Amino acid sequence: MEIIQTAAACKAWTNRQSGSTIGFVPTMGALHFGHMELVKRCLEQNDKCIVSIFVNPTQFTDARDLTAYPRQPEQDQKMLEALGVHALFTPAPSEMYPKGTETLLNIPLDNLDKVMEGASRPGHFTGVVTIVDLLFKLIQPHKAYFGEKDYQQLLVIRRLVEFCHHPTQIVACPLVREDDGLAYSSRNMRLNEHDRRLAKIIPDTLLEVARWYRPGHVNEAKESVHRIFEGVTGVTLDYFKICNPQTLSEIVEGDTGQVRMFVAALVGGVRLIDNTNAPL
Repeated sequence: MEIIQTAAACKAWTNRQSGSTIGFVPTMGALHFGHMELVKRCLEQNDKCIVSIFVNPTQFTDARDLTAYPRQPEQDQKMLEALGVHALFTPAPSEMYPKGTETLLNIPLDNLDKVMEGASRPGHFTGVVTIVDLLFKLIQPHKAYFGEKDYQQLLVIRRLVEFCHHPTQIVACPLVREDDGLAYSSRNMRLNEHDRRLAKIIPDTLLEVARWYRPGHVNEAKESVHRIFEGVTGVTLDYFKICNPQTLSEIVEGDTGQVRMFVAALVGGVRLIDNTNAPL
């Protein structure tokens, strides 16, 4: 596996792949089984697979969250080598932002950046589209792989590709859960044993409400979720939303169309998100 640390070297690697299809998995490291599923699919569908590890400072709205984000570079590298990844791009912030982080990409995102994570973390998606745009320009992938755990981010990236005319196909990969139901996330590493047990309320509640949800009965579902979280000490619900899967506009009472449910909560100071479809 080739280790690439500079933007110039990354562009040179891309140029050497002429005639090969390039698949790309962008990550912030602290890799887990969910990431590995993205990488495996990338390897299966492309001649070359490149993974990036970059903890992007412009998508963090809280400096403490950036500092606390888990990092395990040596373990990450071993995991990727074992799968047969062709290249790993691990740039320093100065490589991606040589003019400083004030140069951000502002594009219309059709209100996708104003709800849920966008509302709770203003500016977050500006940082996301900025770094993904930069990475796409360097790597020029034929396909890029994103997990549905970050479903809102997935829609934002698709909008970026459409607006900026990137010739990259965005491949959505299903959310993967751990044995206890918690969605795989690098942030799970920050949970102690007690908080880990508390965190189970997130998938347990989300999946149960999605199971019995009756199309159009939005208020019933919302009231049930809020009641459950209010009864648990140590977990703070940020939001529970029932949305249109394409636009993320909130579904109103009586609307019997397709929905996707989203939840975000704080457990022991760690912010966790989850989502699922609610079958009609």
